[in-house]
Amino acid sequence: MNLIEQLQQVPDYRHIRRGRHELWLVVLLILLGVITGYWGYRPLEDFTNVHRQSLIQMLELTPDIKFPSYSTFRRVLKTIDFQRLTDLFNTWALAIASPKPEERLAVNDKSIRCTLTDYSQSYQNFISVVSVFSHQRGVVIQMQIC
Repeated sequence: MNLIEQLQQVPDYRHIRRGRHELWLVVLLILLGVITGYWGYRPLEDFTNVHRQSLIQMLELTPDIKFPSYSTFRRVLKTIDFQRLTDLFNTWALAIASPKPEERLAVNDKSIRCTLTDYSQSYQNFISVVSVFSHQRGVVIQMQIC
């Protein structure tokens, strides 16, 4: 399965509303925007404006499509099930870039800003992403949200 087919497997958790953007498209636009340096809700909306024609052609979308606004990107990022998305990524990455025995791998851990809870406790709970990176290929081949 290619990435779009994988993203289409993620169940849409949102309430049915008229004019809603398909979840797979919103997530794909987020991924494409982020890997090209468009960090944030408004920059993601800028990404769709700047690359409108290329996106329509590449994704074979109708020319009159309305891309998501920054508030749609915000709502999806705040409410999506990241564990489900992580599982999907790991399945896809394993299929296209499974690690080789001689390959050098690095493990990296990043805490996600603004996810800290229990500020006053000695044990502080926050969300962290652990990823396995292939130096030879320059790609993340596995990740986990903790």
